[in-house]
Formats: sequence, C-alpha cells, structure tokens
Amino acid sequence: MPHAFGYRARTRHMFNRGFKNRGPTKLSTFLVNYRVGDIVDIKANASQQKGMPHKYYHGRTGVIYNVTPRAVGVIVNKIVGNRYIEKRVNLRIEHVRHSKCRQDFLDRVKKNEQATKDAKAKGDKVSLKRIPAQPRPARTVSTESNLPQTLAPVPYETTI
Repeated sequence: MPHAFGYRARTRHMFNRGFKNRGPTKLSTFLVNYRVGDIVDIKANASQQKGMPHKYYHGRTGVIYNVTPRAVGVIVNKIVGNRYIEKRVNLRIEHVRHSKCRQDFLDRVKKNEQATKDAKAKGDKVSLKRIPAQPRPARTVSTESNLPQTLAPVPYETTI
C-alpha cells in the first residue's frame, strides 16, 4: 500500500528512461521547431526535471498555443466529472515531441488528390471511400486427384 502522496508518486516505471537511452538529452531534441497549432505528444523525460509535466499528462496529446525559447505551452483536454476542461500546461521541449496521430490522414489526403488528378486526366470517376476488408471469394475443392484421407491417432507404444 503506497503511503507517499508526492508530486511524482507511483511513477517508477512511467518516468524511467528506456534501455540504452539513459544519460543526457540528445542535442537533436533542441533543434526541432515547434509552431503554434502543432499537435504534440507529451512524454516526460526523467533526465530533465525542470518543466516536467505532472504524471496525469504523460502520454497525452495536445495543441501548442505558446512558444518560448526553452518551452512550449500546450492545451490538453482533461475529463473532470462529466465534462472536459481545457488545461494549459507549460512544458520544456525535452518533454514534448511532434505527434504522428495525423500522419495517416495526411498521407491519405495526398493519395486521394493524386488519384483524383489521374482520374480527371483520363476522364474517369474514382471512388475515394475507405472500404472495410471484404470476404474472401468462394472456391471449390476438387477431389479428383486429391482423395480424402482419414486421420487417426497413432497407437501408444512403450519400449520398456
């Protein structure tokens, strides 16, 4: 039973660094450009305690609303009771990274635009809707050169 109720209580595995990822933060982390409106994922980096998010925000996704030289302001939706509250959290850039949640959508938009352009050049109509996986087509198995085999268990033999 935990008896400590500190700011970082019960974060032993949540905030630990990955295997072979310990030590100082890589310099490429500081070279990433963030702009207002970017979608970011919040992931606390335990090697930098300044500007660290509360454990609730670890793993959440938000939108940047403010950019400063060393930190960003992120808007995160939090469920409180029966409603969403828009929380504004200030985090150092070591604790955020660009989200890939929209990448699949953006790739699909590009693919659809290219398909539309190709269809327009040919004079065809193309369906851009996503279709769920369809049932596999039916097929008939012939027993002409493939006779049925009867399978039976091998009798138990002892070598004693």
